[in-house]
Amino acid sequence: MGRMSFSVVQSRAIAALTPRPVSVETDLSNGLPQFSIVGLPDTAVREAKERVRSAILNSGFTFPSRRITVNLAPADLPKDSGRFDLAIAIGILIASDQIQSSGLMQRLSQLIVIGELSLTGSLLPIRGAFAMAAGFLQEQSHEHLLMLPIANQKEILSIGSNRLRFASSLREAVAHIASDAVLASAAQASSPPTPIAATLDWSDVRGQSAAKRAAVIAAAGQHNLLMLGPPGVGKSMMAARIAALLPSLDHAQACEVAAIQSLIGDLDLSRWWRPPYRSPHHSVSSRALIGGGQPVRPGEISLAHHGVLFLDELAEFPRDALESLREPLERQEVEIARVRDRVRFPANFMLIAAMNPCPCGYFGVRSTKKWCRCSPDRILRYRSRLSGPLIDRFDMAVAMESPTSEQLVEPGSAGAPDPTGAVLIDRVAQARSRQLHRQACLNARLGVEALDRHANCEPQAKQLLVQAATRWGWSARSWHRLIRVARTIADFENEDQIRVAQLAEAIELRRAIDVMAQAQDFEQAKPVQRPAGSPSQ
Repeated sequence: MGRMSFSVVQSRAIAALTPRPVSVETDLSNGLPQFSIVGLPDTAVREAKERVRSAILNSGFTFPSRRITVNLAPADLPKDSGRFDLAIAIGILIASDQIQSSGLMQRLSQLIVIGELSLTGSLLPIRGAFAMAAGFLQEQSHEHLLMLPIANQKEILSIGSNRLRFASSLREAVAHIASDAVLASAAQASSPPTPIAATLDWSDVRGQSAAKRAAVIAAAGQHNLLMLGPPGVGKSMMAARIAALLPSLDHAQACEVAAIQSLIGDLDLSRWWRPPYRSPHHSVSSRALIGGGQPVRPGEISLAHHGVLFLDELAEFPRDALESLREPLERQEVEIARVRDRVRFPANFMLIAAMNPCPCGYFGVRSTKKWCRCSPDRILRYRSRLSGPLIDRFDMAVAMESPTSEQLVEPGSAGAPDPTGAVLIDRVAQARSRQLHRQACLNARLGVEALDRHANCEPQAKQLLVQAATRWGWSARSWHRLIRVARTIADFENEDQIRVAQLAEAIELRRAIDVMAQAQDFEQAKPVQRPAGSPSQ
């Protein structure tokens, strides 16, 4: 019976943000030359046969003319991408006795190998390297080392650790395994580059004092905001500048965001400290919005983690995509179920949405030049595209009107100038710091019990709250969301107690949502002035 050779090299697959152990078992036996990979590999893993063969030959080693079987265990865990190339190549070289040294097995047992090979034997960068390294460093076992392509070193240095090693080629990796040759490491964490300065100026949005006030409150408490107004009024400009008001991420938050971005190959170190801002097109599918695919990838809501998700033209989004937002908005995470597994991605984001008041966009616009041509039934159908439960998950809504010609020419012509962006950023940061110090989370994430404990309404405010809730018939969710907004207004104004004026402002910001939920005009109390001879509704 012919001689059989065998080797085991440890590697990792990744499911969501969690590395999963994979043993790359290589068996060489006598028989006709054949190279097989088993263990639920996808197309990219099966194609490793050609990459590994060429990389071994071009690195100066011999590719064995034997029957080669590679098993990626466990067999029921899906394997994707080329990250197993290096482990497969090393396993073949060990099984064919081309790597021999004292202490080889001990070094191999402590090493986890990840890397994609080029045909020349050099190591290519892999997708998800940051998530892989971050998850690996959270594992309880501290005796293992993780070897990655040196092309991924720059992005991983921000989480420096003496357990990370980087190789540039198959030959360099073999030298380390055979003789413990020194490899580049990440023993010292390096600071990411200074982020690119924000180019968005708050003063670019002319007029819109009420909308600006709502935007600042939303940023201060991480509240979901719905903006309604005609085309060109500045809704998209406002949304982008809300993201610019958010304070910089701390190191832990930046690492979470970077890990998610690395899974889709979109990690940009220049944005390291900035909260993400995502604005998908209204044709986006529910899978692209929530996440999914095979292998599972994060969606827009996870890519907006610790930042802003802006949905422009809200009523134009597919109904199933919008309805899929309801549970993540409550749980701050999304769970994606598959036949073999369930994966979870974090999704703690602030939802900013914008929509027109009607299909043509000009219903309720006070202008002698433009008027609405939509029938009442068409307006109702347009607004009914948004379900009541989805609308109820917005904390605030604000109506925006076109600025006057004077405001466009002279920004301060309507009265006192608005605070600068720098002042607002500082006030938002102070309000958030006040919340975190008091309750360890932002007001929008307060649970019911904690909300009862920290709301602290004065007696007159409580009486007003009961009267408003009775009049509008609020659900429990609406009641709690309104109190959270009022608590944020008080924090923004550096008040310990919620006063009547602050609660009244929160009620006004909530009223438009209640009207929208009933598919009625959010400005029904404001009659439209129409020029003589204009079309009727």
